[in-house]
Amino acid sequence: MPAKYHIHTQETPPRFKALIRSGVIAWEEGCLKCAVCVKKQCVYKVYDQRNLDGRQMLDSIDTLCKDCYRCVQGCPARLINKAVNPEYLQIGDEIFTPEIITKTWNQAATGKIPVSGAGYGGKFSGKGFDAMWTDMSEIVRPTRDGIHGREYISTGVDLGRKDMYLKAGKNGEMKLPTYPSVRIEHPVLLQVPSFGAIRKPFLLGLAAAAHNLLTQAIIPAAAIDRDFRPHLAHVVPSLEPNIGLDEKMLSKVSMVEIVDHPKVMHQVGKIKKKSSKVTVIVKVPLNKKSPARCLELVQTGAEVIHLAGNDDGRENTPKNARYIKDAIADVHQKLVENNVRDMVSLITSGGIALAEHVAKGIICGSDAIVADLALLVAVECRVCRGCKQGLPCPVCIEDVTADWTTHRMVNLLGAWHNQLLEISGAMGIRDIRRMRGERGRAMFFEELEKMVFAGLGKPAAK
Repeated sequence: MPAKYHIHTQETPPRFKALIRSGVIAWEEGCLKCAVCVKKQCVYKVYDQRNLDGRQMLDSIDTLCKDCYRCVQGCPARLINKAVNPEYLQIGDEIFTPEIITKTWNQAATGKIPVSGAGYGGKFSGKGFDAMWTDMSEIVRPTRDGIHGREYISTGVDLGRKDMYLKAGKNGEMKLPTYPSVRIEHPVLLQVPSFGAIRKPFLLGLAAAAHNLLTQAIIPAAAIDRDFRPHLAHVVPSLEPNIGLDEKMLSKVSMVEIVDHPKVMHQVGKIKKKSSKVTVIVKVPLNKKSPARCLELVQTGAEVIHLAGNDDGRENTPKNARYIKDAIADVHQKLVENNVRDMVSLITSGGIALAEHVAKGIICGSDAIVADLALLVAVECRVCRGCKQGLPCPVCIEDVTADWTTHRMVNLLGAWHNQLLEISGAMGIRDIRRMRGERGRAMFFEELEKMVFAGLGKPAAK
């Protein structure tokens, strides 16, 4: 059995104090001057440590408060209250909600799984991956605990093209596959986000994080220079159509990505002639034509296909864009129906915000997942998108250092990995590759809704 894959995390404090959901409002007028003030009874000594952060103009009481509400409930004059922070409600978007952003910040800082002692108080269904539930039938078995249990759970994935059958020579000798393959120990590749105040230190931190995690980082080829040399084995240069890559670079990388275009396989052929050991990824935008296009690519020799959704977790379609969970399933099913699914590896990006999205994306049919915007959030991005409008970044992401960026990304992916082990163990799956396409091990809200209400018929016309 191979050595157990483990991600070493370390505490990496944020550069800025995180936005909090609610703040304390303490009125001084009307104070009864109680002999034993509830502020002095605070077990966290919040009021004793109170000061003003002049850089961010934040009252420390808001960031230190643990929301126990003891002071709110104990003040006899009802002068202490908690109120929702309007700035907190303005960050993020439909996928990266304020709650998900703050949880991501916490995971990037600590490397630990976010736990809420108060339980889950939210909705049990929603849009996209939120309309999907995984099978947890094995959760009662303590030995299935992938983090601390006795059973080994593998999260490694081999990316590359594979033969569907064995080949023999004229004399009966076995011909081994000639396709290169890349092994990643964490089924999450890293990718440069589509926006952000990104500079070279961020890219170096991204490459170093991929090296540390034993996975791959997709980075524009034009941004890769000699400073990336220590990490080139874990860097995937991303090429635009008809742009080549020099042989020196090809000899050091194990994968290359090319954006799909009509003659993409001709471009793949040129790269393979220069270096047959390089695995080529074809990046295909997710839309209604993706299943047919992916089948065509597989039949003409594609090794790895990157199904690229948008930042909102949907297809790249102007109207009626579906969530990627449905788009992935369509591509996977198309390849299965044509008996070529096992010949190619599928990786998917777009709106991946949580560890559960990794497992759910794999269940829908992907071999591995690509994280991008979540990595930007790990370095304190608020997903305000002000940078796209030429506005200055409120948390100065352009000033991050490579080492700090690496630690934050490794912490986030370390927390994701532990959650993935928990999900796999609860499902009774000991190898992440067995999770691919296992739709029978999940429940989908849309399917359940049809099953329950289909027999009721249509409402009568008035």
